[in-house]
Amino acid sequence: MSQKKKKIAALLVIILFVIVAYGLYYTVSIYKGLEGLNKTSVHSPFSKVMASDEKVAAPPKWLGTEPVQILLMGVDARGSKKGEIPRSDSMMVVSLDPVHKRTHVFSILRDTYTDIPDHGKNRINTAITHGPKTAMRAVSELLGIPIQFYVYTDFQGFIKLVDAVGGVDFYVEKDMKYGSKADKHEYDINLKEGEQHLDGTTALQYVRFRHDALSDYARTKRQRDFINAIVKKMKSTTSIMKLPSILEEVSPYMDTNMSVNDMWQLAEVGYKSKVEASEQIPPMKLLKETYVGRAAVLTVSSSKDLKDYVRNFIEAHETDPADGGEITQP
Repeated sequence: MSQKKKKIAALLVIILFVIVAYGLYYTVSIYKGLEGLNKTSVHSPFSKVMASDEKVAAPPKWLGTEPVQILLMGVDARGSKKGEIPRSDSMMVVSLDPVHKRTHVFSILRDTYTDIPDHGKNRINTAITHGPKTAMRAVSELLGIPIQFYVYTDFQGFIKLVDAVGGVDFYVEKDMKYGSKADKHEYDINLKEGEQHLDGTTALQYVRFRHDALSDYARTKRQRDFINAIVKKMKSTTSIMKLPSILEEVSPYMDTNMSVNDMWQLAEVGYKSKVEASEQIPPMKLLKETYVGRAAVLTVSSSKDLKDYVRNFIEAHETDPADGGEITQP
């Protein structure tokens, strides 16, 4: 072999070694990052309610072939004492169908008045204060579908996630302005209408805004729209390459009951799936505004109709996409 060919061969070996080394580093970094999202009882934000929450029946096991539901909970931890679990500021259920490669997103109005297992009736956003299993069971019984997993974060976790993916290009549909002295203006909202690049702070302003005529109804739609934009950004090649650093940024602010294996499986399903539709729960046609004492709450006119609505929304399709058919919306 000539000297030139030996140099080329040596260079190829070095390149191959670098690729393998980086691949190993990338895989190990992702594994550790995912592992850090599932907190132990000591580090979990639910450590103080863990004992009572463990008495709640475990969520159903996902076998990997049927639709799986994930409860996303975002909380406003401002003013909370150490170890105190604040009420949910937002609650969403993401339903992934691994067979038809579809995703549906439901946002639950936080003032929905419903049964909180073993804790009487209350607003749905109080369920998490009793632990994640209680919250999953409450949402499962409200919607009539199994909830296998949860993901929990606070304002800082949301900000870190958006910043870690490099922000999101997004159309803000109108001017949004609101200030509050209570939190020393740290989370004031001041956005202008138009296409713009939202970083973590401005994205939080967008998904929190509810100071207009439609209040929480419009806010939950904005949250669903923005989640869809984040999902698209996460599927980009750039975000995939940055995944170890993204996980490192958000890990301190998140908690989940998913194992690393669950996350790998769900990531694969999510990457291959398309967000077909999103919906508010309860839908307007089944929603009633009323009072419990002096507190304004939202009730469901028919529990059965709501469960049927959710099930039909998830299952509605004409033919299997694998056969070239078209998926229809309810």
